[in-house]
Amino acid sequence: MRNMLRQRANFRVNSHNPFVHPEAICDSDDVGNRTRIWAFAHVMSGVRIGGSCNIGEGVFVETGASIGDGVTVKNGVSIWDLVTLESEVFVGPNAVFTNDLNPRASVKKSRADLLPTRVCRGATIGANATIVCGVTIGEFAMVGAGSVVTRSINPYELVIGNPARVVGFVCECGLRLEGDLKCECGAQYILGDDRHLKRLLSSDEK
Repeated sequence: MRNMLRQRANFRVNSHNPFVHPEAICDSDDVGNRTRIWAFAHVMSGVRIGGSCNIGEGVFVETGASIGDGVTVKNGVSIWDLVTLESEVFVGPNAVFTNDLNPRASVKKSRADLLPTRVCRGATIGANATIVCGVTIGEFAMVGAGSVVTRSINPYELVIGNPARVVGFVCECGLRLEGDLKCECGAQYILGDDRHLKRLLSSDEK
């Protein structure tokens, strides 16, 4: 029986359809092609998951959460109502999201009492990081492992610590940028008057 399940899993992983491990629960009917949902994960009804995502073992995704295309969620992550992960976000193992700023077991709240969290395209959240609700993590920002995010983060910012603080900038490829804001991969950035980093388009992209 185990060999039959393994053969079935391998077949589905290699197909264009979503793959749901036999020991995972997926109650959503809105999961994109080539997305893989691994053992002991639980995706509730009403969740949207895009295509080509990787949802690791033990991940829980609550009704009201939304996940874009090409997202990687490593093992042990819980994604609650009102949490949005845009396309190509990476969430490291055991990272923590929240949606209630002042929870009490004895106080029952409606969805209107909760706060949303948005992780924008290409951003990375390191292992064991905690994201306090009500923040936006900008495009291609990077949150260091074990950091506690209590405020919004601008695009390309690198933050570490508790509470998380800005210590530099990162390229879209993931490497840390030096003072000239030019990456080893060839990408060049400028820092605007608003202190937001912007990537300069190459001649091929213009």
